[in-house]
Amino acid sequence: MNQLLARSVMRRLVSGSTSNRFISSLSLPSSLSSSAVVVWKEVRNPTSDSVVMMSDQRLGFSAGQWWRMMSSTSEPPTKNSTCSTAVRKEDGKTSGASVEKMEGEDDVADSSYWGVSRPKITKEDGSVWPWNCFMPWETYQADLSIDLSKHHVPKTFLDKVAYWTVKLLRIPTDLFFKEKYGCRAMMLETVAGVPGMVGGMLLHLRSLRKFEQSGGWIKALLEEAENERMHLMTMVEIVQPKWYERLLVIAVQGVFFNFYFVLYLLSPKLAHRVVGYLEEEAIHSYTLYLNDIDRGKIENIPAPAIAIDYWRLPKDATLKDVVTVIRADEAHHRDVNHFASDIHYQGKRLQEAAAPIDHGPVKTRRVNGALLISHEIPK
Repeated sequence: MNQLLARSVMRRLVSGSTSNRFISSLSLPSSLSSSAVVVWKEVRNPTSDSVVMMSDQRLGFSAGQWWRMMSSTSEPPTKNSTCSTAVRKEDGKTSGASVEKMEGEDDVADSSYWGVSRPKITKEDGSVWPWNCFMPWETYQADLSIDLSKHHVPKTFLDKVAYWTVKLLRIPTDLFFKEKYGCRAMMLETVAGVPGMVGGMLLHLRSLRKFEQSGGWIKALLEEAENERMHLMTMVEIVQPKWYERLLVIAVQGVFFNFYFVLYLLSPKLAHRVVGYLEEEAIHSYTLYLNDIDRGKIENIPAPAIAIDYWRLPKDATLKDVVTVIRADEAHHRDVNHFASDIHYQGKRLQEAAAPIDHGPVKTRRVNGALLISHEIPK
């Protein structure tokens, strides 16, 4: 009888057809009156202790009955509603689900139920860090002292295959983009971000299969892929590609990924040599880009915010500064991939030589005040 009476009261309370006067005038057994009032308060104004207070010891019916009743009568959460659930632990402390409502129209609830919610990150000036695609400790200042004119002269048959393959690939690019260097750079980065991911993935799988270390090359190649992706994110902000350019990117990536995947399986030394020559072409293209900026043919617009934060550029940085640091990154990738190919030509595996971490030789950056120096590429 007590269970039926409590269930009836709860249905009326949750559906919103009752009021405080109904509770006060209703005659309930003493064992249920206080529980009903607690439930009424929790339904009208849920708190973090809702689940704990509404237990079957206080209401006199099972948790399964309570859940079925609530799920059939409760309304879905509204935009302005917030709730959290407290869970008892052995040490007396509580942890659980909490959903925080942020102010604004487009705010998204941030759940910390699993304890993996992102902490609040700020810049050095105290402002909120606006990016979730990279963190402050992943930023750096590009090493502009690297030699841009270095060229690996093709000597072996495979070197010549790699060299002329890249030269042939440049022909359709020149015909399609001509002097639209911003669009050319965007297309170049969608291709340049593939080799590092493919090489890193295959080395990762090899390490899992053969239970062996990679010598740091997995990290080096994946860092290369991430750096190229950030080049793309920056160029998209500058160029704003049209629909047919986006369609072309999909087609080119689909072809190039499969081509490079098979090539790396068959001959890693050829694959890395191809990338080395691709990066040499990238340096040439970005140099032409800079020449047009200097001549005034391309407007030297302010640098995008993402580029200023990623390369730690001054706040008044321009497009010329962005292209300059991207070109330096490409020079580092050129050296890394030619070095990787040379290792294979010597009949060794990559893990037998230390991998040049951090996009290239002798690059420094500060992380939380500490100066980090990456490995130098062996001669």
